[in-house]
Amino acid sequence: MARPEPTGVERTFADSELIVSKTDLNGRITYVNRTFSEVSGYSEAEALGKAHSLIRHPAMPRVAFALMWETIRSGQEFFGYVINLCKNGDHYWTLAHVTPSFDAPGNIIGYHSTRRAPDGHAVAAVKPLYADLLAAEQSAASNTSAVDVSMELLNTTLAEKGVRYDEFVLTI
Repeated sequence: MARPEPTGVERTFADSELIVSKTDLNGRITYVNRTFSEVSGYSEAEALGKAHSLIRHPAMPRVAFALMWETIRSGQEFFGYVINLCKNGDHYWTLAHVTPSFDAPGNIIGYHSTRRAPDGHAVAAVKPLYADLLAAEQSAASNTSAVDVSMELLNTTLAEKGVRYDEFVLTI
């Protein structure tokens, strides 16, 4: 399935709606709810078994996902603002809450993501940061160093603000 070109058209969803998806340990989609399908444009059949990056928008810095994977693989929950790409190229912003799912002995067996409609002020605050991080990634000498370069920029930015990433996300 070819990734669509972004249209620049933003979709929204109601504050009362939740977008829910679940993945296996490798990020392959195992469940999507009705709201996921309605907002993203992907039917359940189209989404199941695909990498969750199916909805990754090219304006989203890779460092945010590197930080997310590091956090959830360690058994912790992750909060972050995410711009996603719809099947037709439109986009939508979310406040994502991603958690590991555990079996009875406590092993991570997958991941659960619940996304809410974000506050417009928060999106406005995160857009310039994401643009700077993406620019840093694009100017990196190689793909392998791109995340390292943007992680350094993110850490410097957060240190200047005197907050950790989770504090930044939850207070904007």
